[in-house]
Amino acid sequence: MAEKRRVVVFIASSLDGYIATKDDSLDWLFNVEGDGDNGYSEFYATVDTVLMGKRTYDWIIQHVTEEFPYKEKECYVFTSSNQEHTEYTRFINEDIVDFTNKLKKQKGKNIWLVGGGEIIQSFIKEELVNEVILTVAPAVLGNGIPLFKEVQLELSLIGTRTFNQFVELHYEVKK
Repeated sequence: MAEKRRVVVFIASSLDGYIATKDDSLDWLFNVEGDGDNGYSEFYATVDTVLMGKRTYDWIIQHVTEEFPYKEKECYVFTSSNQEHTEYTRFINEDIVDFTNKLKKQKGKNIWLVGGGEIIQSFIKEELVNEVILTVAPAVLGNGIPLFKEVQLELSLIGTRTFNQFVELHYEVKK
């Protein structure tokens, strides 16, 4: 039997575990000197589906000035409101477990859980995440939007890499 697709969280955080400031700013992240694209292109080639929450989608639409960044991938946005699909995005208002398990059974590459914090928490609580690739920036924010909140997760280290000032930690989720 073919192995099911995997859900991978690929995200950056501050040293103290925040993915954004309280006002959703990522400026602190772009102030850190990296190396090339810090492994993004390599990772991006391993996925064909992108999942995110509505708040993350709205941030992308507001802050990304070029074209939609995931237009060559299947992109799904979880929302509790009724939204019309766009050219590149389908809005999902159904149970995340059922929807994600259907996706995992389809043929294809891995599935990237982009964020944000709330949807990641939901996926972890429902045991839908298979891997976490966390790139840590040498910045301490003191507060903001935490990557992990009120969840427990047992992980097994797959590997580490550095991209100048960033450190990438690659984990498999223990089931």
